[in-house]
Amino acid sequence: MEKPSDFATLAVHAGEDPCPATGALDTPIYQSTTFVSADADEMAAVYGEQKPGYMYTRYGNPTIHALESKLAALEGGEAALATASGMAAVSTAILGCVKAGDHVVAARSLYGAAYNFLNRKLPRMGASATFVDSACVEDFERALQPNTRLIYFETPSNPVLEVVDIAAIAALGRARGIPTMLDNTFASPALQQPLRMGVTVSVHSATKYLCGHGDAMGGAIIGPREYISLLVHEVIRDYGGVISPFNAWLILRGIRTLHLRMPAHCSNARQIAGFLAAHPNVERVYYPGLPQHRGHEVAKKQMSDFGAMISFEAEGGYEGGKQVMDGVKLFARAASLGDTRSLIVHPASTSHRAVPPEDRHTIGITDGLVRLSVGIEAAADLIADLEQALQF
Repeated sequence: MEKPSDFATLAVHAGEDPCPATGALDTPIYQSTTFVSADADEMAAVYGEQKPGYMYTRYGNPTIHALESKLAALEGGEAALATASGMAAVSTAILGCVKAGDHVVAARSLYGAAYNFLNRKLPRMGASATFVDSACVEDFERALQPNTRLIYFETPSNPVLEVVDIAAIAALGRARGIPTMLDNTFASPALQQPLRMGVTVSVHSATKYLCGHGDAMGGAIIGPREYISLLVHEVIRDYGGVISPFNAWLILRGIRTLHLRMPAHCSNARQIAGFLAAHPNVERVYYPGLPQHRGHEVAKKQMSDFGAMISFEAEGGYEGGKQVMDGVKLFARAASLGDTRSLIVHPASTSHRAVPPEDRHTIGITDGLVRLSVGIEAAADLIADLEQALQF
């Protein structure tokens, strides 16, 4: 049989073979910090990487390795590295490209912690970042400097669903010899394949859609084998952002249903976005599946569906947004996203509270913006919940 290439088959089978020792079909949880060698020579060979094997979970673990193999297969990457959280993935991936004296060009529309890392942490390490206010590739190009070593962006972005042309940014990076890095969390590999469009590195908060059940934290970096090897040897082992074997197993389990969950998420989101766009008490809706979204045509070109994240501005600004937040009964007022359950959050006071107000407002994160992570409940029930919360 030829190697399977259909996403659904890869989601179920990639990286996971029956245990050779016991025949267990499900990947075992190797909940061990350390691994025994037969003798001193074998131990030295494993430590020196002259022989395949495991020695210490910070350096590698069979359960984690299974997850990494699956992640690489899903995005068509040469290799992958699993990390303890999404921000461990973001920071590790950036530190693998950037050193003191280097410069990063980044989209301004980013997850708040990623913006904070680039804007506050990198300067302490002697590097710098320029943030691009638009999604236009020409503006990214104008921001490049002779010492630019990375172009970093999200699409769709958190939380205003800005859409950036992936192939165009990737082409810009290749033309200038600069790696490109995309946070693919909002789309997941089920909807968007950035490496196949020329991006150098893809990062994820695996806590979100990859896990899908809100019960395990993790991150993922997928890219060239040489680069992933550099991260393993020079960054993750020393900074220590290693995922636990149990969390890796939970995320492996979650990925097996990713291709089934995402269509349900997206179908619900399309219906809710249409409802919100027509509601008299909603001033603005951010969802790339709406034809009026300025990134709709680009999203249609590079995504197989438009995702399940929606942000909107209720009439009345902060007070209107607060009333919606306080009024919902089915949506859970909770951080994170990508859960089977629907969640609602106020970005200005949570995920983006560390971003200066003027920067937040530049990219559309007003004090009244509300973000929805649409789950897989019945769409009619979710719409009814929002309908009653918008009665003011």
